[in-house]
Amino acid sequence: MLDEAREMFYFGYDSYMKYAYPKDELNPVMCSGRGRDHSDPDNININDVLGDYSLTLVDALDTLAVVGNVTEFQRAVRLVVQSVDFDKNVTVQVFEVNIRILGALLSAHLLMMDPNEPFGPLKPDWYEGQLLQLAHDLACRLLPAFETSSTGIPYPRVNLRYGLPNKDQSSETCPAGAGSLLLEMGILSRLLGDPVYEGYARRAIRALWKHRSQLTGLLGNAIDVDSGKWIGRLSGLGAGLDSFYEYLFKSYIMFGETEDYAMFNSSYQSIYRYMRKGRQDCNSGIGNHPLFVNVDMNTGAVQTTWIDSLQAAFPGIQVLHGDIEEAICTHALYYFLWKRHGVLPERWDWHNLSPNVAFYPLRPELIESTYLLYRATKSPFYLHVGKDILQSLNNFTRTKCGYATVHDVTDMTLEDRMESFFLSETTKYLYLLFDEDNYVNRHFSKFIFSTEGHIFSSDYKLHDSLFKNAFPPLSVFNISEPSVKYLFIC
Repeated sequence: MLDEAREMFYFGYDSYMKYAYPKDELNPVMCSGRGRDHSDPDNININDVLGDYSLTLVDALDTLAVVGNVTEFQRAVRLVVQSVDFDKNVTVQVFEVNIRILGALLSAHLLMMDPNEPFGPLKPDWYEGQLLQLAHDLACRLLPAFETSSTGIPYPRVNLRYGLPNKDQSSETCPAGAGSLLLEMGILSRLLGDPVYEGYARRAIRALWKHRSQLTGLLGNAIDVDSGKWIGRLSGLGAGLDSFYEYLFKSYIMFGETEDYAMFNSSYQSIYRYMRKGRQDCNSGIGNHPLFVNVDMNTGAVQTTWIDSLQAAFPGIQVLHGDIEEAICTHALYYFLWKRHGVLPERWDWHNLSPNVAFYPLRPELIESTYLLYRATKSPFYLHVGKDILQSLNNFTRTKCGYATVHDVTDMTLEDRMESFFLSETTKYLYLLFDEDNYVNRHFSKFIFSTEGHIFSSDYKLHDSLFKNAFPPLSVFNISEPSVKYLFIC
């Protein structure tokens, strides 16, 4: 299975380099490249992500390191340094650029600068921090989204050359989009010794936190940047909210700032109080299999009868938090849905027991949770889950020139798109699941995975706070410090 996972990555990567580079994405059916939709600037499904900056190559850099290809990693870094330029008249989504591009540049830079060379001699003789310089330049171009916000919540989109788009652009954002910037921005600030980037990211989180429901402690899924008023009151673990909770916890592990854990701990309790339905003991007893439903942020009342595929990442957060039994149970539901449909539909109606949004864009969330559960339990069951997922991807999504989005899980028709996260996350987690001797697995407690699957060393001198005396001890919040065994259960 390790050989098959390696072959899957290389088939996708080599196809991108052969048919698509320097475009942003691969069209695996037509064997061509995809860039921005310049004919329709309002096509945000494409233009929020694609900026004519060789996205897939940048996003795949640390996967090349993880699979041990030093030669191709160095060649890819050279191509990025020589050809990637962010001085472009393109409007992109701050969140997507942050997690895909900024995170990838920082991860690759840190891997090269690690004196222990855990993945081999990645650093070329000519490298003098050019990826960090690119990351710095990109982050500077994102700052207008923060600087003109009266609430502290960043605008969702920014023009990389001119700053904020025109006033007709939407001011609607979500907690995941505005509040999942701290890991990358914080790392950049600490590498540069400049608190401005982390400061803006923290300001955004605090602003969102201030607007949470005072009754339930929950946040909605859409908020207006200008007024701070909630546009969408749906609260759940999927789209619009997923990575907000993830980054509160992972930022605490990475930086050790107590306010991050205080907010996560409060959110975690609210999630269990209002969203978790089903029998009390997850893996035993009678009653419905537990699941986390979408509720009204102000009342906690159930608001929809569907869950979405992004929620399949939550078992991974439960693993990191030490709630292994709960993680096993939550994961089992999404694995059941994968087995039932062949892949994971974007939304699934738990009342009608059927998909109500039927596409699958090669998302990694289920395999991410599978990988983390295997690291925690070492149960061979999760190796079998990984095998099922890998074989399904090959059976249903593999094309002549790569892997394609499933348009409809009911008939397995395909769309001609392979998003960059397939190489940065989906194939990476599959590879690591089966590569027991990989450095990441032998030193698992040293690494944090971003929400885009980029790896960051948690012991790379990033715990020195740039905000002296800003964060009180957890005892002030009436929260005890989590023990190491829960933070690094694996």
